[in-house]
Amino acid sequence: MQLSRIHLVQFKNYADQLLAFSPQLNGFVGQNGMGKTNLLDAIYYLCMGKSYFATTDQYIVQHEQDFFRLVGIFEHEEKKDQIVVKVKPRKSKELELNGKRYDRLVDHVGRFPVVIVVPDDTQLIHEGSEERRRFLDNTLSQLDSVYLGHLLQYNKVLKQRNALLKQRAGRSLPEDLLSVYDQQLAGPAQYIYERRAAFVASFIPPFQHAHEAICGGQEKVSLRYRSHLEEKSLPEILAESREKDRVLERTTQGVHRDELVFKLGGHPLKRLGSQGQLKSFVLALKLAQYRFLQAERQLSPILLLDDIFDKLDPQRVEQLLAYILAEDFGQIFLSDTDEQRIRSVLEQHQRVRPKLFAVKEGKATEIAYLSSHE
Repeated sequence: MQLSRIHLVQFKNYADQLLAFSPQLNGFVGQNGMGKTNLLDAIYYLCMGKSYFATTDQYIVQHEQDFFRLVGIFEHEEKKDQIVVKVKPRKSKELELNGKRYDRLVDHVGRFPVVIVVPDDTQLIHEGSEERRRFLDNTLSQLDSVYLGHLLQYNKVLKQRNALLKQRAGRSLPEDLLSVYDQQLAGPAQYIYERRAAFVASFIPPFQHAHEAICGGQEKVSLRYRSHLEEKSLPEILAESREKDRVLERTTQGVHRDELVFKLGGHPLKRLGSQGQLKSFVLALKLAQYRFLQAERQLSPILLLDDIFDKLDPQRVEQLLAYILAEDFGQIFLSDTDEQRIRSVLEQHQRVRPKLFAVKEGKATEIAYLSSHE
């Protein structure tokens, strides 16, 4: 699968931009703040129906404009698909596939799989468990529309339950209504738990393989999934924690509190890992995510790599590039601030002619690229 063309209208700092891409490797070069990451986010938006970075669409539309539009042409074998995104923040949001509007976003997610790697991904390690659950949900939602449906339903009911707990602060709780919420949470929670547990078990081997390739096998890494549902059903758990929930005015247990534990050499990664080790760990997670999606979908996702050389020593950079360029990673989009470095990357890619774009102040212009092999 590849993205052959994209058209951005009033998307972040792009007023009107049309680009045609290489089916294999594309490089964006420019100083920070020029719009390289915005191009990657536009591609991500086409695939997932939302931004990777912005929490709401109002932060995506260009300044002083009231809408944005994205058009992408995806090709797979002999088939072409056109995705159109039309958004008026706080008013309307439409996604169309080949002229037909989606009734539900859940029907789009996973159709065009994507994996993105950004410098801030180290938040997976530094921040709270929400970031690690986001990684699980991002992967599984692209594989299983039922999972995404259960996740949306669980979060909707959870919000209602938490609103009730807060509303009744300091007063007795309506036990019957709480019991209804608990039962509504039970089915989705069980499905989410089982899919997460199965995923992590099968994800460990490709993750360890990717980490070994990046680090040369010098460090041992591991993952472990923890959930309240490992020992009891959700209704039992919620019944036991009801008094605590009443005092804290929120639902303190459930799959929204699940954890993914990272270890390096048998010790917690967050405490002992250097910057390079943390970056390598996260890169391995994302590249393994790519491999997992590729194997499950029998389709190569789009790989977005934003400034991946940040905080990596030269040896790890060399091992990472060797791993990516030697394997079948389909279509890759790579950004960097160093033109010579990105040209060096393109030079190693000999399968097809790559494309290189200079990005400056919301404008991307293709740079003539001549390989030394020509």
